[in-house]
Amino acid sequence: MFITSQNHGFTIDESSLPACLQVTHRSLFDQSLQGIRHQEKPAFGFQGHPEASPGPHDIEIIFAEFIKLMESP
Repeated sequence: MFITSQNHGFTIDESSLPACLQVTHRSLFDQSLQGIRHQEKPAFGFQGHPEASPGPHDIEIIFAEFIKLMESP
């Protein structure tokens, strides 16, 4: 679970996602999709940002995953 600010005027309609995209994160406030991952390709998306004064480890796992994907051949 991550605590992030929400500041979006749009959301993804889950029923419009192709089978190759998997939901990874969902808002507990309004049930909107916050994260998706491609099941066959090295791609993911996350909508959100840490609070105004994030600590050094806020959502670190998402940044680590991105770096891991960029370093992969």
